[in-house]
Amino acid sequence: MARVSLEDLRKVAAPVDRAKIDATTEEDIRRHMIEDGEDPDEEPTGYRLVWPIAAIRSRLGMTQSTFADALGVPVATLRNWEQGRTQPDPAAVALLRIVEREPEAAFRALGVAYPAPAEQQG
Repeated sequence: MARVSLEDLRKVAAPVDRAKIDATTEEDIRRHMIEDGEDPDEEPTGYRLVWPIAAIRSRLGMTQSTFADALGVPVATLRNWEQGRTQPDPAAVALLRIVEREPEAAFRALGVAYPAPAEQQG
C-alpha cells in the first residue's frame, strides 16, 4: 500500500473543473436535461421520504435507551444514527420504515410494549 502525504495530494490537480461547475446556470442544467431526454418540469421519482430517526423516536415518545432496546441495537448505535455519524444498514432502514409507518404492529412483532408507558413524554 502506497502512502501519500497531504502535501502531495494538494499538489495533484483536481479531476473536476470547479470553475466550470460554478459557472453552470440553472438554464444550462435545464437545457442539459432536455438534451438527455428528461423533462425538467416533471416531479422527481425513484426516491422515498425517510423520516429522521430522532423524529420517529420522538413522535413515539421514547427515550434513546428504550427505542434502542426495542429495535435490538446498542444505544450507542442509535445515537450514531441520529447524529449522522453512521448510517443504518439496509435491514435496519427497513425496520425503521416499518416502525415509522406501523409502530403498533412493529413493536407487537418485536415483543415490545407500545407505547412504553414509563417513557412516554407528555
